[in-house]
Amino acid sequence: MSRELNGIVKAWELTVRKSATAKKRANSIFTPKSVANVDDEDDDDDDEQCSSSTLEVCHVEKIFTNGDFYTGQWLEKFPHGIGKYLWIDGCMYVGEWIQGFTMGKGRFSWPSGATYEGEFKTFYMDGKGTYIGSSGDTYKGSWVMNLKNGNGSESFPNGDFYDGEWKKGLQNGHGRYQWKNGNHYLGQWKNGLFHGNGTMMWQNGNRYDGCWEDGLPKGNGTFRRCDGSFYVGVWSKDPNEQSGTYYPSGSCDNHLVWNPQEVFNIELSDCKVCPCEDVSIYPSEKVLSMTVLEEDNKLKKHSLRRKGSKCKVKPRWSSVDGRLSNFSSEEGCNGFDVGRKSAFGELGGNSVQNWHKSPRLTIKAPKKQGETISKGHKNYELMLNLQLGIRHAVGRPAPSTSLDLKSSAFDPKEKVWTRFPAEGSKHTPPHPSCEFRWKDYCPAVFRALRKLFKVDPADYMISICGNDALRELSSPGKSGSFFYLTHDDRYMIKTMKKAEVKVFIKMLPAYYKHVRAFENTLVTKFFGLHCVKLTGAAQKKVRFVIMGNIFCSQYVIHRRFDLKGSTFGRNTDKPEADIEPTTTLKDLDLNFIFRLQKSWFQEFCRQVSRDCDFLEHERIMDYSMLVGLHFRETTPRGNVTPSGRNSGACTPSAFDDGGPRLSGVDVDHLIIDPSRWIQLGINMPARAEMALRKSNCETPQLVGEPTGELYDIIIFFGIIDILQDYDISKKLEHAYKSMHCDSTSISAVDPRLYSKRFREFIFRVFVEDT
Repeated sequence: MSRELNGIVKAWELTVRKSATAKKRANSIFTPKSVANVDDEDDDDDDEQCSSSTLEVCHVEKIFTNGDFYTGQWLEKFPHGIGKYLWIDGCMYVGEWIQGFTMGKGRFSWPSGATYEGEFKTFYMDGKGTYIGSSGDTYKGSWVMNLKNGNGSESFPNGDFYDGEWKKGLQNGHGRYQWKNGNHYLGQWKNGLFHGNGTMMWQNGNRYDGCWEDGLPKGNGTFRRCDGSFYVGVWSKDPNEQSGTYYPSGSCDNHLVWNPQEVFNIELSDCKVCPCEDVSIYPSEKVLSMTVLEEDNKLKKHSLRRKGSKCKVKPRWSSVDGRLSNFSSEEGCNGFDVGRKSAFGELGGNSVQNWHKSPRLTIKAPKKQGETISKGHKNYELMLNLQLGIRHAVGRPAPSTSLDLKSSAFDPKEKVWTRFPAEGSKHTPPHPSCEFRWKDYCPAVFRALRKLFKVDPADYMISICGNDALRELSSPGKSGSFFYLTHDDRYMIKTMKKAEVKVFIKMLPAYYKHVRAFENTLVTKFFGLHCVKLTGAAQKKVRFVIMGNIFCSQYVIHRRFDLKGSTFGRNTDKPEADIEPTTTLKDLDLNFIFRLQKSWFQEFCRQVSRDCDFLEHERIMDYSMLVGLHFRETTPRGNVTPSGRNSGACTPSAFDDGGPRLSGVDVDHLIIDPSRWIQLGINMPARAEMALRKSNCETPQLVGEPTGELYDIIIFFGIIDILQDYDISKKLEHAYKSMHCDSTSISAVDPRLYSKRFREFIFRVFVEDT
């Protein structure tokens, strides 16, 4: 940066020297020619040139009475262009100026040897920039008002390194910290400390996954030792608040008892976060010399007096924080506020108003789905039973899982029953709930599925068995099933009917074979199938399946659609004003066509065909494509701005050549957050084209006509509800509805016809982005 700026300054000086004579002779195209007074002193030549009515940019060198020095471009009475300002205390700025403000790219150096190179806005370090401290620490990333804010990385003098999000000068959000000795932390931060969900990994192989508070484990978490043993429970620095269960490894020499307080006293003793270097004085606190302003005011008055002007000029004053302000209350002249406005208005040649046309799509602010199941909730005890059962099923010792399963593992009779008395037993802990029985269906198969889907057992337990483990969705689905979400949105739990369990167990061998063969499959990922049987008079059985949530992402889902390819009853009957981001819209509500990049579109078509062939072979129907959209160009008020060429919008877009690409911010997130890696159906950059249906059609138009209005989006999609076979109830539904409407428009049809209609519809909604 410094070499570039020095080169610019030298090149400009050379140009000025060559053209100085011509400029002095040139007439203004706006005003009559100005003639200099022969009695003026030579020292005022440069100032006379700048104060002429042409307002030409000139080159000056000024030494002020307080010892400050400036050299560079000058406009009227301000530094303007490329210039260097050296304060008497040794601080120096070299870079771009606009109307007396440091605006644009520049380099600020301190007497201590510290430097900042990057973007400035009105004397503040603001934008992208690199700070190198006097002790050797280096920060490279985003700044707001002199403070690290946004994405950035810092190398500390002791060899530590941090890469992640910042807020007001401290680590805040998601980030990764690596110590010189090889230990590292990946997770959430708050005010420079570990806070929220995170993972600490030691070089010796030990690992903690769970909740943190003020830099220490606090709440639900799992500590795994390098020997294979692990501890699951509630963590606290206070031993009286610590509770949990220790699971020793299968090794004969492993200890059967372990004190979790060793994590606080030993493991974390050398995991201290290095503090950031304090900036001695910020660029915005440096004051430009008042002498130059007084000299310029005298010069301005002298020039105006020669031209007979009556306009009075007032000097600029220094604000408390060192920034310069322009003010003139005289109505007889334009004052200096005009210069300040033009400094902001001319930046980049585009104002904010020119970037956006009036938005055509509006979205509401997202809300957290569901109600947290806390004490007093009608399903609170059921949630406790589920947590205890999951912790027992996943945490108990088991032989090494192989992906090559025997046929006996899929036997419908392959079940494991466990009794959970309230007082506890040899294999189960005591608990505050009533006694219940727990059933695992085909445990070896689902253990293999979790391994196939790369689900860590400890992470799985933390997600489901946390303090706020489940949130119940506001209303059950059409099938009568209830849905629950884990606190981190990773997993969804659905209650099931006995008939659905039978269908699932029957298709489980083919499902396992399919998902193992096709890594990019779009069908729902299942992680467990269980049953809770309450004791007592009720003898109630609750069966449920645990599956992945495709909308688990740091991107906010603004619109979601459930698409089947049928028209009968396939709309939400909600006015636009009542549609929330959590509202699931249907086929006749769809007003977009989704454009995928060529390589992604080809893989999408292949995978949809494979998945539909699998479902058709298993006699499954009534499934749907669940689609979620995140609009990239949104305003704080919820307005979405088109970005396509046909819309006529001029907003900057991440799709310069029509193909989806990630912005720099997205790339930063991908580096520090593996959950945002792109795969088929997850975090995919794409474009959505607005589509309109014809209103004069006798039958509902399933896919509207493209309008050419394009939106940059991140899209999520997957095939859900894959446990409904074409049984007698669906055949009767088909016969009954066929008597009242077109048989091809209803959802309940033969699996072969359903698969054909579904593919044709999906391949009209998803197209290649050309």
